[in-house]
Amino acid sequence: MSELTSILAMQGFAGLILFSVLVLMALGLAIIFGQMGVINMAHGEFMILGAYVTYLTAKLFETYLPSLFDGYFFVAMGLAFLASFALGVLVEWCMIRFLFKRPLDTLLATWGLSLILQQLYRTIFGAREVGVTLPDWMMGSYPLSETIEVPINGIFVMVLTLFISLCVYLLMFRSRWGKQVRAVVLNRPMAGAVGINTEKIDRYTFGIGCGVAGVAGSAFTMIGSTGPTSGQLYIVDTFLVVVFGGAQSLLGTIASAFTISQSQSTLEFFLSGSMAKVITLLLVVGILMLRPQGLFALKIRH
Repeated sequence: MSELTSILAMQGFAGLILFSVLVLMALGLAIIFGQMGVINMAHGEFMILGAYVTYLTAKLFETYLPSLFDGYFFVAMGLAFLASFALGVLVEWCMIRFLFKRPLDTLLATWGLSLILQQLYRTIFGAREVGVTLPDWMMGSYPLSETIEVPINGIFVMVLTLFISLCVYLLMFRSRWGKQVRAVVLNRPMAGAVGINTEKIDRYTFGIGCGVAGVAGSAFTMIGSTGPTSGQLYIVDTFLVVVFGGAQSLLGTIASAFTISQSQSTLEFFLSGSMAKVITLLLVVGILMLRPQGLFALKIRH
């Protein structure tokens, strides 16, 4: 009985790590899709950009600054955010702003962008997956009991997720910029009439959403290897999280990610990975048929 409890506890912790990655991915997508209505099929590639930036930063510190290697990951996260943010702003300026209020066109355009970025990564970094060397303090595991141990890098990912979620909350609901974003979402013409630069809000909203995906890419390097198509492994689950939780709800995104990750992780203990995904998808679709607006719907006063 104790052995079964230990296995279930470890499986639950694996679900929490998956939950953390899904939250980081979904937060960026919720900002873009929930606030702008843009279906960004290249979101996974922005995540992988962050992962490759982390890989390059690790190599740079390993080669030229070995004495500071233990702290490289914090630098890598900042650079990953900046790189993904800059690319997001560029993509919004070059492409997304011309497709506004045309969600099907944004889906097709960003799907094409994802293929271009995948080929670009393949050309620059090669088709083989690459791994990141973790600092010594991230290695090993922390014993919770005699039979239960949790990996330290998994704990770090969860703490990082909590920190990023808090930052997004403060940015969206406690800052002047967040109020402007929500004003544009609720009534774009009126927001423009009172002096809010709606084009600038759109550009930086898209950029910040992509930047958060870049941070998710940094976290991803601690639990998996990075390849040109690695982002596609999470894009479906991420869209599922956002739609299931409610496209414009931060709390809904977090609750949805927890529900989906724990369900999938628990089912994987009894079934194969593919069957666990199928059953989780069917459960989510069934709930959405009963509640199409998701777990948490944005209340709008008419």
